[in-house]
Amino acid sequence: MPPVGSLCHHRPFVSDVRDDVQDDEELRARAGSAVRHLGHALVGHHASPELLTHVAASVEQLAATLDEGGVRSRPGSDMQNVVFVEVPADGEVMTSFPDRPISGAASPWGVDLVVTHEGGDAVGRCTLKAAHEGAPGRSHGGVVAAIFDDVFGFVLTLQQTVAFTGDLYVRYEAPTPLHTELAFRARLGSRDGRKLYLEADAWSGDHRFASAKATFIQVEHRGLPT
Repeated sequence: MPPVGSLCHHRPFVSDVRDDVQDDEELRARAGSAVRHLGHALVGHHASPELLTHVAASVEQLAATLDEGGVRSRPGSDMQNVVFVEVPADGEVMTSFPDRPISGAASPWGVDLVVTHEGGDAVGRCTLKAAHEGAPGRSHGGVVAAIFDDVFGFVLTLQQTVAFTGDLYVRYEAPTPLHTELAFRARLGSRDGRKLYLEADAWSGDHRFASAKATFIQVEHRGLPT
């Protein structure tokens, strides 16, 4: 496994500026992280009935308060891979929109995935935790598949291509461990017209536990909804 390169921030898209979404990204990322932490704490620890009642009431109240705010929406021009600034240099960290499931820093459904450009590959690193558990002591297979799909999206960033998932095949070679750093390495295998054939493998240390292949279909970004 090659070493991680130097890390620096890279935004792979140009976002429209809108008055109704001028939220502080750092605060949204902090809130998203707190929600993720809450999920793992709830799943991974015993709690008294009194504490569970308190948690439920508190979260319900917070959700109701958030619902009172204006509705947020993300225009099509904000989609990853629609408008690129530049191809990230080798060693750079790649980011997409903050609310993106799996890799978004503000997403309640994130896995705290950090994606880096390494030698032509998009490499996502994360540590799966209690709320990701499927069979005892291992990750749910759907979580693994979702991470593969998300990291494939960053291969499109490296290719400067707008495309959507056509199919995704995952081979589970061994149980996916929890509470240890995992690395998902993805790359372009070949291309045939509008079809991009991507491939990836996932590692825990020097042990490969899964691999994936996918077909992505290139589209014109001008046809996306705004």
